Amino acid sequence: MELSVSQCGDVCVVGVRGSVDGSTAAQLQDTVAGQLTGSAARMVVDCTGLEYTSSAGLRALLAGVKECRRHGGDLRLAAVSGGVRRVLDLSGFTGILRIYPDVDSAVSSYAG
Repeated sequence: MELSVSQCGDVCVVGVRGSVDGSTAAQLQDTVAGQLTGSAARMVVDCTGLEYTSSAGLRALLAGVKECRRHGGDLRLAAVSGGVRRVLDLSGFTGILRIYPDVDSAVSSYAG
C-alpha cells in the first residue's frame, strides 16, 4: 500500500494505492490520525488507486471517521471502485461513510 497526503484548501486528502489489509491498515489509521489538527478535521480518502480492502481496512476507515467527527469534522471517500464499493455495501459502511464519485466533489461537499 502507498499513501499520499495533500491539502485542498482546508480539506486534507489522503490518497490510497494498492491494498489495505491486516498488514497495512494500521499505517492508514496512523496517517489519518496524524493529520488531525485544530478544531476541525475535514478529510477525504481518495480511493482512486485502492484495489482491495479487508475487514482490517474497514476498521481503519471506521476509526478514522470516528476521530474526524470527534474533532468536529468528517471523513469522506472519493472514487471508490466496484470491488471496494461492494465490500462497503455488504458491510453496511455506505450508511456510515459518505461516498463521492471523485475527489473534487468530495472536497466541495464540505462547502456550506
